[in-house]
Amino acid sequence: MLLSSLMLIAGVATAQNTTVVALADSGSSASGGTATALPAAPVVYHMADEMPSFPGGDAAFAKFLRSKINYPTAALNRGTSGKVHISFVVDEQGHILDPKVVKGLGFGLDEEALRLVRIMPWWNPGKIQGQPVRVAYTMPIVFRTLE
Repeated sequence: MLLSSLMLIAGVATAQNTTVVALADSGSSASGGTATALPAAPVVYHMADEMPSFPGGDAAFAKFLRSKINYPTAALNRGTSGKVHISFVVDEQGHILDPKVVKGLGFGLDEEALRLVRIMPWWNPGKIQGQPVRVAYTMPIVFRTLE
C-alpha cells in the first residue's frame, strides 16, 4: 500500500527590477484623431524588502497543503515523486495571479500543484519601503510517495 506525503520548499527568483514603458503612435490618423497613451503595465518585482508570505507562515502553509492534496492515482501507481516548480505573481492585495508550471513531472502532479496554488487563500503582499507591490514568486512543491 502506498502512502503519500507532501513536503514544501519555498524559493525565490534572483533579484531584478522590471521597468515597463508604454508607447503610443504620435502620428495622426486619417480621420484627424489624436493619439492616446497606453496605460503602463504594473511593475512586477522579483525581490522586495518584505517578500510575500502565506498567512500564518510556513507551518500554516504546510498544514494547508496536507489538508488539500489529492495525490494523483497515475503518479501513485507509477511511484512518481519529485518537485513541481510553480511560478506566480502576488499582487498588492495578496491575490495569486497567473500561476504556471515552470518545471513539471507529469502523471497529474503538475495539475495538482497548480490546483493547490489556485485554491490558496490570499497571501500577505510583498512590500518595498512599506508599500505593497507586485512580486513574482517561484516555489517548488515536492511530492513524495512512501511505501
